[in-house]
Amino acid sequence: MSRIGNMPVSIPKGVDIKVSEKNMVSVKGPKGELFQQIDPDMKVAIEDGEIVVSRPTDQKRHRSLHGLYRSLINNMVEGVSNGFVKELEVVGVGYRASNTGQLLELTLGYSHPVLFYVPEEVKVSTGQEKGKNPIIRLESADKELIGQIAAKIRSFRKPEPYKGKGIRFVGEILRRKAGKAAAKK
Repeated sequence: MSRIGNMPVSIPKGVDIKVSEKNMVSVKGPKGELFQQIDPDMKVAIEDGEIVVSRPTDQKRHRSLHGLYRSLINNMVEGVSNGFVKELEVVGVGYRASNTGQLLELTLGYSHPVLFYVPEEVKVSTGQEKGKNPIIRLESADKELIGQIAAKIRSFRKPEPYKGKGIRFVGEILRRKAGKAAAKK
């Protein structure tokens, strides 16, 4: 029994959902439109304001796909109605972040600035308050895409365990290591 897969997804006001005959689910709302191809074995039905995902058998493959597709559809509905936000913090002396439209420019202690073009589906903004670390803010309706973009930006300079310098998610807890012990006499 799939606890996640059996839960219906409620459809909020202003969100329009269509399921084609080839199991293509399209979700349209105020924040955008998303598409997801569903496995042909899974059945997606819209019943009195809720989306219900069902599986044909109790095979291991069908059980695993059941919860997966229910979660993907739920994330699509959540994304087009509310959207998703990820914030990254740039920690380090001289580390900076700025953007010109969709072009993100990062100064991360390398001999050159790192330029990264963010796709049009993701809205990027940067800011810095006096005395605080620069923040990169990503907003999108697509949870998968915003997660990939955030992970890619973080990979340019992962936080190191000794001083904590690098790019990390806001609120991320790092395991810090002790530095070199002093020499014994």
